[in-house]
Amino acid sequence: MKKILQSLALGVLLATTALAGAAQADGEKFVWISHGPDSDSWFNVIKNAIKVTNEQMGVTTEYRNPPTGDLADMARIVQQSSAAGVDGIIVTIADFNVLEGPIKDAVAKGIPVVTVNSGTVEESQKLGALMHVGQPEYEAGLGAGKRAKEAGIKSFLCVNHYITNPASVERCRGFAEGIGVELGNQMVDSGIDPSEVQNKVKAYLTANPDTGAILTLGPNSAEPSIRAVKDMGLDGDIYFGTFDLSAEISAAIKDGTINFAIDQQPFLQGSIPIQVLTSYVRYGVAPANSIFTGPGFVTKDNIALVESLAGQYR
Repeated sequence: MKKILQSLALGVLLATTALAGAAQADGEKFVWISHGPDSDSWFNVIKNAIKVTNEQMGVTTEYRNPPTGDLADMARIVQQSSAAGVDGIIVTIADFNVLEGPIKDAVAKGIPVVTVNSGTVEESQKLGALMHVGQPEYEAGLGAGKRAKEAGIKSFLCVNHYITNPASVERCRGFAEGIGVELGNQMVDSGIDPSEVQNKVKAYLTANPDTGAILTLGPNSAEPSIRAVKDMGLDGDIYFGTFDLSAEISAAIKDGTINFAIDQQPFLQGSIPIQVLTSYVRYGVAPANSIFTGPGFVTKDNIALVESLAGQYR
């Protein structure tokens, strides 16, 4: 009797495993399209979230991006995905004007779309997407600016490593309005080459020695800016805020170089759209509202909680 029960248990286990494998093999196929170039490590958390959620939901989601961050290439990726007849598209609204046509074409073909990360709820609605998952960028910058104003900041440098993305400008504009000034030449088009970013930050701070604060928009601009600040002996003296997290940013928070990092929780941005599309395709249900994943502020007070997860889940 014991052997029979063991055999039955083994049979159930094998059948369950086979069904799970079949679900993974035959599950829905989605594509997650970002504007991030290959060099942007921030999207590693997105990629990890996709992997984890694919396994949990029994679906296949392919991460695709333009290797150099070229938005025309990104638009072509949307067109290719639409032509391939995927079950759903997840896409950042890096530039509404560039992506409007391809995204609307996908929606017109009956492919459900969830917009994510860059862009606004209003833009997402205009595109016909199911919803938007991300951080309201102007509001995030505004909150950061208000925090800086409370610390007495009246002037700043915004190091914009992706100035062609309108959402990045909104971050800088929100910060400016938060401290009570207009955005002008405080925003520097730094590019993404680390040496160039570092040199441009040094040049600006040398020419504008009364600058009260630095705002960077992610690891690509934050990490070279950290080095620039330390080279100039300004670490701990100049107010420094950044968007997003990385191991180097976490270390700079701990040593007092960076005052805060704005965490928009990229793991949720990677995972939630897949969950939404899976529920929509399988059962015809979706949340009624867009979902904001940030902003949250990481400081010395809570860095211990998140630093071990940076680059993977945070």
